[in-house]
Amino acid sequence: MKTAFRLFIYFLIFVAALILFLFAWFYLSRAVPIWKAQSRMGPPADTIYVDGMAFRDLNKNGILDPYEDLRLPVEIRVEDLLNQMTLEEKAGLMYHTFIFPGKDGRIAGALNPMNLLPVESALFNKHMHFFNLYMIPEGKLAAVWLNHIQELAERTRLGIPVTFSSDPRHTAMSEGAAVAVHTPAFSHWTEPIGLAAIGDTAFARRFGEIAATEYRAIGIHTALHPMVDLATEPRWGRISGTFGEDARLSSELGAAYIRGFQGDSLSATSVSTMTKHFPGGGPQKNGWDAHFEYGKDQAYPGNNFDHHLIPFAAAIEAGTAQMMPYYGVPVGQTSEDVAFGFNREILTELLRDEMGFEGIVCTDWNLINPLKIFGFELMQPRAYGVEHLSPPERTAKAIEAGVDQFGGESSPEQIVQLVNKGLLSEGRIDESVRRLLTLKFRLGLFDNPYVDVDRVDEQLATDEAIRLGYESQLRSQVLLTNQIVNGKPLLPLESGSLKLYVEGYNPSVASDFGVIVDDPDEADVIILNIKPPYDPGYGRIAGIEIFREGRLYYTDDELGPILSLLNKKPAVITTYLERPAILTEIVEHAGAVLVNFGSSDHAVFDILFGNFNPEGKLPFDMPSDWESVVNQKEDVPFDLENPLFRFGHGLSYDRDK
Repeated sequence: MKTAFRLFIYFLIFVAALILFLFAWFYLSRAVPIWKAQSRMGPPADTIYVDGMAFRDLNKNGILDPYEDLRLPVEIRVEDLLNQMTLEEKAGLMYHTFIFPGKDGRIAGALNPMNLLPVESALFNKHMHFFNLYMIPEGKLAAVWLNHIQELAERTRLGIPVTFSSDPRHTAMSEGAAVAVHTPAFSHWTEPIGLAAIGDTAFARRFGEIAATEYRAIGIHTALHPMVDLATEPRWGRISGTFGEDARLSSELGAAYIRGFQGDSLSATSVSTMTKHFPGGGPQKNGWDAHFEYGKDQAYPGNNFDHHLIPFAAAIEAGTAQMMPYYGVPVGQTSEDVAFGFNREILTELLRDEMGFEGIVCTDWNLINPLKIFGFELMQPRAYGVEHLSPPERTAKAIEAGVDQFGGESSPEQIVQLVNKGLLSEGRIDESVRRLLTLKFRLGLFDNPYVDVDRVDEQLATDEAIRLGYESQLRSQVLLTNQIVNGKPLLPLESGSLKLYVEGYNPSVASDFGVIVDDPDEADVIILNIKPPYDPGYGRIAGIEIFREGRLYYTDDELGPILSLLNKKPAVITTYLERPAILTEIVEHAGAVLVNFGSSDHAVFDILFGNFNPEGKLPFDMPSDWESVVNQKEDVPFDLENPLFRFGHGLSYDRDK
């Protein structure tokens, strides 16, 4: 017994020692790079006065260098700074990855588990000055945090400011929107596919202007959007981020969106756009997304590659500052089947030489190196077609293909190694760095990278922004059907004393419009919000569901309870139409079907009860059965056999007789 007890005590001591060791390793693995970075921090920039004007002495040499002189043309400033940079500093600019905040607007400390790349290490050890934001503090605290990082950047050798980027942040949906981040402090709008349902280019541009104001208010300078991919493959899990299936509409809306964010030319009030995913991510084989190895191939059975370039040509004409190629492999379209990010025929011969794009090409995230957390490999890179190459070799191939910057990566030492070995020329690196510096200068960051923290609240979610955002949620909804019930169309419903049985909505919202009952047999009308169909288990990164992929039909188990309710009383079906779901049986039994592309509960009920007349139009065809989906060609628009509803369909209360 005593022996067992001693063994148990020894075991506890061993576990405690192991925990202590892991804690120390975790702390030191982050603290040591931070300490090393802190030793390299210089002083903040002084102010130099010349001819009564104030300038920032970014390199702390006591004189006004050309790159510090805002009176000079951007080209001169860029060349002066480029000539002062070391190879290590140039390489650092070519990387663009995630950072995470600390608490209360502070910079994340060494013990923060999300702090996989401490910002001090990124700035002073790796010389990185482009960061992607996912989590951010709320409102003013976000501005405080980003200003703190700019203060650190000012203390680098040359004082190069940071450019912050973000995926879409204006979704009205708190969950379920793929790669769109609900940001409570911002105004809330329909998804891009909803802008397509509205079809108003002036409205799309106004969205861009408002979104840009809110981005710049907290210190974000680059939008990792728009997606102008054509939704020609109905199974693809990213359709909600596109402008739909029609190339003309996508081109017009994409160009308006870009001009809204950037203005007619880039300036200190602009947000640069990174248009994606060149040359069109829509034609994914069988609809599987290229984030995942099983979806790496893009298919062109209709020989329709060039059709997908149409909205990208419009984006270039609109002046988009950046372009992001997708992960996929354009099978059979180029001389080698390698992913777009490694494909010189796509990025240089097509994008630059034929289409005339002169801006920055930034890869999609995690193309080169495995994603590691705490030293453990979490995810393989999406190096499709070049898996046999080492990470430095992949880096060289991507740069030679035409890449200027690596998204989601933080390994500038690989570029330094390649140049020092003579495998890449420093002149080629200068080409990319010149573009990257030009963007920073045109956005005004060298002259003032800071935001006015005291003005943040007055610039976020203004009355106009809230009003127009809510208007987008109303205007984008599409009334698919509205059957005659008791001699008149079921919708709009009459608010007040109507007894409502409701599923899938916030009861407090529904109760503002009628009397809520718990038994469908007691209801006058059933309102049922159904979830979109998909195949669970796919579309996951690190176990987190990012996209909904696979089937567009409801299984018998899913459909049974729905049809049971539809047969009880007059019923309205609503759903978030993130992809063109198969609603054939539901349409046959429902009194009315209303779909949305990212609307709040209240906005849906405002349509149902006639406070707003529905005006949205479908931005794609909707299939009538699964066989037609399987038989259509991934790269060809509008080729579904016997679609249930056609592109442009949408009823209004004053027309559906």
